[in-house]
Amino acid sequence: MSMYATPILTAAIVFIIIAFLVWIPWMVYTYRKYGFLPLSVTIISFTFIFYMLSALFLVLLPLPATRDTCAMQNPNTVHYSLVPFQFISDILKGNWLQISNPATYVLLFKQSAFYQVFFNFLLLLPLGVYLRYYLVDKKKWWKAGLIVFLVTLFFEITQVTGIYGIYNCAYRLFDVDDLMTNTFGGIIGYFIAPAVLAVFPSKKKIEERAEYLVQKDEVRSMAVLLAIAIDFFLMDVVRQLVMNFTNQNEVTNFIVMSILLFVGLFMIPALWNGRTIGSAILRFRYSSKISKKVTISRLAKRFVAIYVAYFLTVIASTMNNIKVTMDSPYYEAAVLLSLASSIVALVLTIVLFIHIMLVVFGKGKRRFFFDESADLYTTRKK
Repeated sequence: MSMYATPILTAAIVFIIIAFLVWIPWMVYTYRKYGFLPLSVTIISFTFIFYMLSALFLVLLPLPATRDTCAMQNPNTVHYSLVPFQFISDILKGNWLQISNPATYVLLFKQSAFYQVFFNFLLLLPLGVYLRYYLVDKKKWWKAGLIVFLVTLFFEITQVTGIYGIYNCAYRLFDVDDLMTNTFGGIIGYFIAPAVLAVFPSKKKIEERAEYLVQKDEVRSMAVLLAIAIDFFLMDVVRQLVMNFTNQNEVTNFIVMSILLFVGLFMIPALWNGRTIGSAILRFRYSSKISKKVTISRLAKRFVAIYVAYFLTVIASTMNNIKVTMDSPYYEAAVLLSLASSIVALVLTIVLFIHIMLVVFGKGKRRFFFDESADLYTTRKK
């Protein structure tokens, strides 16, 4: 089983790296497209990436230990098989099957050639399921079949060319039977897909939900949280760039970050009709229910609420990093202060986490404390 486990484990590692890199851009793209973050779309899309990586690595791995694969092979080695249905004679080799004796039928499952065909059938069957989700219409099965055929043809060409010249000889066989069984498996997957996809909402329902949220002018709390994360990420990038050209100490870091918070969370939305950079990327802005234009005082309250949380975090971190030797008369006070700051930081973290969870999973019944304190609301309207 290691011949299958190793490629899948490799695919899992590569997938984690890719998911880490594209997670935030993917969430931004999804929200801009639908107006909310449908979990089903994310699950289907990310499992599709993992599946395609697994299929590719199952085809290519393990790689030869040397690029000179020709030297490892017999001069008479055949690199391709162009005889259709050769797998039937391979399975029946040895005359083990006796049509008049049903007891011999079970021997089919002991033939290595049978397992090779069966796994080739299964390899691209999930691709048919994914294609059914994206193509939707059952009548487009021929398009799915064409796509599956092109994918398996790509796999076979990649193998027979030694990964396009990386290896000087093919290290796996180009087999026309693989093209047929892979394509057949993908088409079968396309037709059985409704049974698999029944647990997910259809694309039509997701689009209807998106239209409803647009008409209702509702911005979900997860989108607000994502916008805040984008704002802080951009501010942190600028902070690091500034710190590279200044004295790198805690005081300078605090001053630079304070200025960036003021500009990013107060100045920019004040001049841009309630939009921060993050909210503009996600196509919403902050507003008041009283007036179409957001007031300066409300933006100021929101900034102060966020800044106080940041300030307390900095103070707790600073107190916790105070270094005093044991022979100092202030040692006990420093230890107590460090302990107190650690407790405060822990409590703040727990409270903030609980608050975020309550808002995110509160189905729109709650707002984030900084929006609530400033009496600000989110809107898609310009």
